[in-house]
Amino acid sequence: MAPTNPALAIQAHFADLEDPRINRTRRHELMDILVIAICAVISGADGWVDIATYATAKAAWLHTFLALPGGIPSHDTFRRVFCLLDPVAFQACFQRWIDALSAGLGLKRIAIDGKTLRRSFDRATGKAALHLVSAWACEQHLVLGQVATEAKSNEITAIPKLLQLLDVAGAIVTIDAMGCQKEIAAKIREGGGDYVLAVKDNQPHLLEDIQLCFEQALENTFAGPKRSYHKEVYKGHGRVETHHVYTILQPEGIRDLALWKDLKAITLIYSERQEAGREPTEEARYYIGSKAAKASAYAEYVRGHWGIENGQHWILDVSFDEDRCRMRADHSTENMALLRRLALSLLKQHDGKGSVRGKRKQSGWNDQILVEILSRN
Repeated sequence: MAPTNPALAIQAHFADLEDPRINRTRRHELMDILVIAICAVISGADGWVDIATYATAKAAWLHTFLALPGGIPSHDTFRRVFCLLDPVAFQACFQRWIDALSAGLGLKRIAIDGKTLRRSFDRATGKAALHLVSAWACEQHLVLGQVATEAKSNEITAIPKLLQLLDVAGAIVTIDAMGCQKEIAAKIREGGGDYVLAVKDNQPHLLEDIQLCFEQALENTFAGPKRSYHKEVYKGHGRVETHHVYTILQPEGIRDLALWKDLKAITLIYSERQEAGREPTEEARYYIGSKAAKASAYAEYVRGHWGIENGQHWILDVSFDEDRCRMRADHSTENMALLRRLALSLLKQHDGKGSVRGKRKQSGWNDQILVEILSRN
């Protein structure tokens, strides 16, 4: 028997989650189902059959701290319960756990980005693939929250909902071009945070004005107290990529400048990429920001944003097989996605060596490691 009860952390944050089943169908306690599902997903389970198989293999251990009045639930029971669970209420419980994990950490950079669960669509019913907008604590490697939509275009409405779940005070919030909206910038500033927003064709006047600012500044050698330059070179895997980062503080000539809450800086990142055996490529990307900082700082903010791709999205696909998951019934897709993100956050906080995939295997093999992971709150 493990020295501590691994269910305690789960019970502390999910105790008030309402059971969606009618009384006569409650053969298994909701908390038992939740505890098993969370333990199983951390330990390598990627579906309802996997979760039930894990529970059967761990039955003797599970009986030491769970009631299990109806024995080990079947995979159909796990599927039915997570199809019925209210994802908003489930998200609120997730949020309490993440808030406990992040308390006192001083979140400095938060990246917000969307990810489509590509195989969650259902042509027979006309159901589109689920699109999730997530917030990622760049230094702490925590999924801070998620909001579901049915299309990437709905990120504009999903991001404000996600921001309502977050404490952004003192943090730099980075978002790609879909989130470059006046209302989103204002909401971040009202919450006490600073924003760095990518600017593309969806804001044509803003993009045009920023491009003109840099054209004029670069023609004049880019000298001046409100201008800064920073260069970064990345080498590896047969390629060399050079970033030239230019930032202008208190820019002039931006139409509707007053409508962009506290806009203090514009940034150009001009990248040159040389890959072995290929023609060199060039790209110019533009950003607005509310923080009066130098080009080197903005280079770090933008570079850190892509941590959500490598630290969250890529790992969810490679280590949790999310992109190939075929769950689509009712709320099961969204609730399982939340289980994965909770598992990822907990695994990232564990001090043990190895990859997320390796830690999942260790959790399945060694109950003590699983207890350690669950106890990080």
